Amino acid sequence: MRRILDSWRVLACGMVTAMGLSAVIPMARAETVTDLAGRKVDVPASVHRIILGEGRLIYALAPLEKQHLFDRIVGWQGEFRGADTQSYDQYVATFPQAANVALIGKTTADTVSPERVLDLHPDLAILTVSGHGPGAASELVSQLESAHVPVIFVDFRADPLHDTVTSMQILGKVLNREHEAAEYLAFYQSHLKHVTDRVASLPQAQRPKVFIEMLAAMRESCCHTAGKGNMGAFIDAAGGQNIAAPLLPGYIGDIDLEKVISADPDIYIADGTKGPKAAGPGLRMGAEVTPDVARASLLRVTERPGISSLRAVTTGHDYGIWHSFYDSPYNILAVEVMAKWFHPDLFGDLDPDATQKELYARFLPVRQEGTFWINARP
Repeated sequence: MRRILDSWRVLACGMVTAMGLSAVIPMARAETVTDLAGRKVDVPASVHRIILGEGRLIYALAPLEKQHLFDRIVGWQGEFRGADTQSYDQYVATFPQAANVALIGKTTADTVSPERVLDLHPDLAILTVSGHGPGAASELVSQLESAHVPVIFVDFRADPLHDTVTSMQILGKVLNREHEAAEYLAFYQSHLKHVTDRVASLPQAQRPKVFIEMLAAMRESCCHTAGKGNMGAFIDAAGGQNIAAPLLPGYIGDIDLEKVISADPDIYIADGTKGPKAAGPGLRMGAEVTPDVARASLLRVTERPGISSLRAVTTGHDYGIWHSFYDSPYNILAVEVMAKWFHPDLFGDLDPDATQKELYARFLPVRQEGTFWINARP
């Protein structure tokens, strides 16, 4: 009898949830979508309980769900609150229910518990092709598919300027937010085209050599960086030459400091996402970070042996940027900022600060006060 009563409670709860959400989720027919892993997935007409394979997928859902951002999320991986603590805190301040979203794992795929996920009774799981969460061949995907829970893959990390568009289109379909996705992508693509059209005819000799050190100074040795893809794609789109592209087989990896020095880059960029109160070395950047704190941390990063002697640093062409642009649909801001750094004369009319304000005002339910890029010298 108790089991029967419990079943009725679950059913009743589900009916109440569905009725409450019906007012905010546009009705749509079930359809089949092809995700970023090339899988054809049947998606239900209405989705009410969502699992995020990575917590930082919240960046992508925010422009689509806006004030309803946490209405449907029942579980996520815990790397968001550790990798971008300040943004997490700002989201919790706006959406207190975010603090109660169930954790399905810590910061890596092997910590995700399929049993924990299934206990949350999801009707959709959103995972990433590359990154910290479970992949297409994971046990989680196998168990979810066996339980007839649709799983879709998106990605913002490997080939970001292409996959951001496809991923937002997919998310718009499966969340019944196609109008919101189209609005965001119109904004995104128009700003990207403004940059890429101008640099398209630049000869190679006019494209500065650029080195980006990702999570700068946070490892014992230099240098963690981007190759063909990821942050390297932003460098290319902004009219620069990424010195690590021919040195790495993938989109992210490590190269020796000696190779950086011998390449003699014209521009050095450090990235990071540490908060103003964080301990240890690394770039302070992102929500809640003031320009003064960000600049002081960048100067400490560039004082390290080897980095301090780079021509880019000694001539004042050293910059800092938010690390989380590397897996976020807000990456258009990184492209604009880099274009302004690389070609200040060509992009005298470009205003990344105005683009950021427009993005926040039109698309995001949380205004992330902070510093997301900085020059080493004012």
